Amino acid sequence: MSLNKVRVRSTAFVLAATCLAMTAACTSEKSGSGATSSDEIAIGLVTKTNSNPYFVALRESAQAESERRGVKLIALAGKFDGDNQGQVDAINNLVAQNVKGILITPSSSKGVLGAIAAARAEGILVIALDTATDPADAVDATFATDNKAAGVAQGTYVRAALASRTPNVLLLDGTPGSTVDDQRHQGFLEGFGITEKSAEIKGAAVTNGDQTKAQTAMENLLQRAPGVNAVYTINEPAAAGAAKALAARPDGENVVVGSIDGSCTGVRNVRDGRFAATVMQFPEKMAQLGVAAVVEHAENGVKPSGFTDTGSQLITDKPVPGVPSKDTAWGLRNCWG
Repeated sequence: MSLNKVRVRSTAFVLAATCLAMTAACTSEKSGSGATSSDEIAIGLVTKTNSNPYFVALRESAQAESERRGVKLIALAGKFDGDNQGQVDAINNLVAQNVKGILITPSSSKGVLGAIAAARAEGILVIALDTATDPADAVDATFATDNKAAGVAQGTYVRAALASRTPNVLLLDGTPGSTVDDQRHQGFLEGFGITEKSAEIKGAAVTNGDQTKAQTAMENLLQRAPGVNAVYTINEPAAAGAAKALAARPDGENVVVGSIDGSCTGVRNVRDGRFAATVMQFPEKMAQLGVAAVVEHAENGVKPSGFTDTGSQLITDKPVPGVPSKDTAWGLRNCWG
């Protein structure tokens, strides 16, 4: 056997042994997620899912901002809304890849705290986007919509749009235990002027923010409460499901459906009369601020803190007195900006 062949086989043996000793790192390389060098600025992004258009827009904005700043983005997500363990695994994966910061939209405001604490103990900056942790100071900073205020805006509008009609309300909620869901739900009740025990509420259902589940839930609720004239929805996919169920009813067009998200699709649904209104959020702004904060921290040691409200805006083509709003033309120019 030649000396060169001996060297090649020896090198292969050493690499194989190294992979056995460092299984996680070799697996990460094989998966294509890409380990990072110590002098490279890499940022991790963990969203609730990869399927919800809202989180797709947030991820794309983070990617664009990372490219603009010459840094690397590693984007991971849970398999479904509420996949807490998937997010914990993603955080641990990112820590192993030596990221400088992690941006996360936590599915559970409490369920990821241990993984976040471990990441921060490694000197990694952790910023919550869209959804605050509980407690809020479990992360270094939060860039998000004031979700209770968004819920209040939806509830205030829906009640005002009913005018003199006696309210009969259905609630299409998201995922139980989610901070965003709780804040929007409570905000809607406050804005509408009712409580959980109010007689005006004729039914509620969990939709996980999914259009198909929302449509099925709405169809079932309408069988038990045919006189409904107002609907709260956790997000625009849920509102789309409600609208589809209502379209099959002769009186469906008289039901005031409110929502929260502000996607271009959602704004078009408002324009076309499927929803009465939606409250626009600005996930692109959240992502841009998050990436910028990690880069600033990595380069200059500046650490963000506290809660930054990235804003919200009620969108409707049927404005009501006393409720500030923008029309769908404005909404289409600014959707998720």
